[in-house]
Amino acid sequence: MAGVAASGAASGSGADGRRGGAPEQQDSGRGEPKTLWGSSEPRPPATGQGQPSPQQRTETLGFYESDRGRKKKRSLSDLSLLRFISAELTRGYFLEHNEAKYTERRERVYTCMRIPKELEKLMFFGIFLCLDAFLYVFTLLPLRVFLAMFRFITLPCYGLRDRRLLQPAQVCDILKGVILVICYFMMHYVDYSMMYHLIRGQSVIKLYIIYNMLEVADRLFSSFGQDILDALYWTATEPKERKRAHIGVIPHFFMAVLYVFLHAILIMVQATTLNVAFNSHNKSLLTIMMSNNFVEIKGSVFKKFEKNNLFQMSNSDIKERFTNYVLLLIVCLRNMEQFSWNPDHLWVLFPDVCMVVASEIAVDIVKHAFITKFNDITADVYSEYRASLAFDLVSSRQKNAYTDYSDSVSRRMGFIPLPLAVLLIRVVTSSIKVQGVLAYVCVVLFYCGLISLKVLNSIVLLGKSCQYVKEAKMEEKLFNPVVTATPGKPAGKQQSMYKSTQGSSTDENGSTSVTSQPVHQKENTPSLLVTSNSDQFLTTPDGEEKDISQDSSELKHRSSKKDLLEIDRFTICGNRID
Repeated sequence: MAGVAASGAASGSGADGRRGGAPEQQDSGRGEPKTLWGSSEPRPPATGQGQPSPQQRTETLGFYESDRGRKKKRSLSDLSLLRFISAELTRGYFLEHNEAKYTERRERVYTCMRIPKELEKLMFFGIFLCLDAFLYVFTLLPLRVFLAMFRFITLPCYGLRDRRLLQPAQVCDILKGVILVICYFMMHYVDYSMMYHLIRGQSVIKLYIIYNMLEVADRLFSSFGQDILDALYWTATEPKERKRAHIGVIPHFFMAVLYVFLHAILIMVQATTLNVAFNSHNKSLLTIMMSNNFVEIKGSVFKKFEKNNLFQMSNSDIKERFTNYVLLLIVCLRNMEQFSWNPDHLWVLFPDVCMVVASEIAVDIVKHAFITKFNDITADVYSEYRASLAFDLVSSRQKNAYTDYSDSVSRRMGFIPLPLAVLLIRVVTSSIKVQGVLAYVCVVLFYCGLISLKVLNSIVLLGKSCQYVKEAKMEEKLFNPVVTATPGKPAGKQQSMYKSTQGSSTDENGSTSVTSQPVHQKENTPSLLVTSNSDQFLTTPDGEEKDISQDSSELKHRSSKKDLLEIDRFTICGNRID
């Protein structure tokens, strides 16, 4: 009876606790009390139905701990296969719960769809830049060499107004012309027919390996060749105090001639291999060579690319595509010569030419589309690349230009027109026989047509380049270039002197001439080394290192992030630019 009374008292107090939301203590039947919530512990916040809040209940696979008791009360018939299938068929979800993720995915799709258009606009502009630099070798360079030689011959008639016999640009033009002529006569000792039959006798696998090796060698030659030519130009035009110092031009000149000759032979072997692939019966070699382009996708798509790396790759693709066009032209000329210039044979070559060009375009589009997708690069970056190339063209037409435009294209894209021009002249002169007065008249008319094409192309490119520079808001970089201090003069004085000379060069309307010639400075005035942001030369005399220690310390504290205009084809080794 005492136990019943105790239990009754406990139940009474438990009833009062249930009114307040606290559960009772129950005996499990084994002598061990089972406490749901002890009366001595703080009570959890109660809900309207006497159950704990969902924030304090543990969720396991969509079910709360407190719901397990009610799940047990359900009959086994409710957990049937039909109920599961109906739940799967009627289950819903809301994409707006992760709106940012799906918006980003949609933008990536739109970017991939915009890549072909933006890439081809860049390629179209870049190919015409390479064409302009290539036509310069055949059209304006001979005329400039003739004018420089005429000035050199007639110089005693006018007297020496200054210590320079020729302007630096004229010296560079004469060097280019002499290198072109010497390499052209050296190419006559290379037998194209013997090379063709030697390559044709090799197996398909050997030719495939040879073609890959030639592509790698072409990039290496282009990388080192422009440095050789730049060293020659600077050695020939730098101010010298002693006449004996001019002897250093001779070894640089022979190195440049050897480079142009070897590079021309390398491109000739490439053209011969491509010609063998075109003339093969089963076209297996041509198919293998085309499949080599798709291997390029594997080697570049799955790597980390920054914006500057992509700019370098775009320039390389522009140069590669233009070089392939010239190689296809050489192949067509050699084949048409073998078939006595029969027009019907041209239509036989036309499908293969279209197939090679289409494979190049398709590989470039797929490669750039996936690179931009994997590295989160927008399609608008190609307009920045195009503006950077336009900046090079416009800056080369300024009064204070420090390099010729063809050399600027060579540094930016790795396209050196001299070896390719030597090979094309050699192939054209050996394929086309000029006999009779009418033939020479046709040659003169063709040369006039090339000059007209060059001038028209230059005018259109200059107008479009000015438009792209204005759209990119790069006028400040164009008209306010960086001025480096010459030895013995602080940078502040150089900047003020440059501003005064720039102000005097403007006309009455305040516009700066883009196509005028540079003004030669006298000996008593310090030389100004004006460098644009597109290319910077770090040529410092050895004896004046102390004078520029401040400038070198400032360069160290600059950010390592490079601008697009500071990136050229041969300043980067590796896949990442810091």
